[in-house]
Amino acid sequence: MSTIKDKVVIVTGAGGGIGSATAALLAERGAKVVLADRNLTAATRVAEKIESDGGTAVAMPVDVTNRSEVANLVAAATDRFGRLDVLVNNAGVGPVSYLHELKVDEWDLMVEVNLRGVLNGIAAALPVFRAQETGQFVNIASTAAYTTSPTMAVYSGVKTAVRAVSEGLRKEAGPNLRVSVVSPGFVATEFVQTVSDEQVREQLLQQRDKFAISPDAIARAVAFAIEQPPEVDVNEIVIRPTAQS
Repeated sequence: MSTIKDKVVIVTGAGGGIGSATAALLAERGAKVVLADRNLTAATRVAEKIESDGGTAVAMPVDVTNRSEVANLVAAATDRFGRLDVLVNNAGVGPVSYLHELKVDEWDLMVEVNLRGVLNGIAAALPVFRAQETGQFVNIASTAAYTTSPTMAVYSGVKTAVRAVSEGLRKEAGPNLRVSVVSPGFVATEFVQTVSDEQVREQLLQQRDKFAISPDAIARAVAFAIEQPPEVDVNEIVIRPTAQS
């Protein structure tokens, strides 16, 4: 029997890509899944598919940059299911660009969604986990947290911060809470569509179509971290296409 069965799991950014694949796989293995996304229509579509396949899922509209909305998400999950076992901080954006283009609003967006969104999740779920004396954060970072390249400076910086926050949280959390970081490489999603520079976007689309891996691969990595016994804390998983340098 899967140790994921009956766990209550929140997945942010669950309307598509890695988030929807993760929610679907966890539900397939018996988790009760709460799908959070700014796009309620997309999250509801995924939740309805999960339910039609025999799983348990509920969708909620959530902007992870809004602390109150994230707090309400955690409260709603615990009210509905009586507890919260795992928070998957997956919501993210990646409008990468050259620094000299000075796309400061896009820099701010990456900081707000990719870092503040994780912090808001921690702020909302940590008190619940401490009260329960059990719980797990799975924070989605990136291979960009380990290396960078032109156009990736801000994105890499933000994802590096997610790794650092996660490691600090792990060291503070004590023996009853688990903290896992999953760092994907190039994944076949619509993520690159947020890139506003047409030339950069086209380059990324070509790379994606050439060698990107399925979101299902990342979902399996998340499930692996969650399904370990309570005394086992999988701290970091780096997963990328074999063709990615």
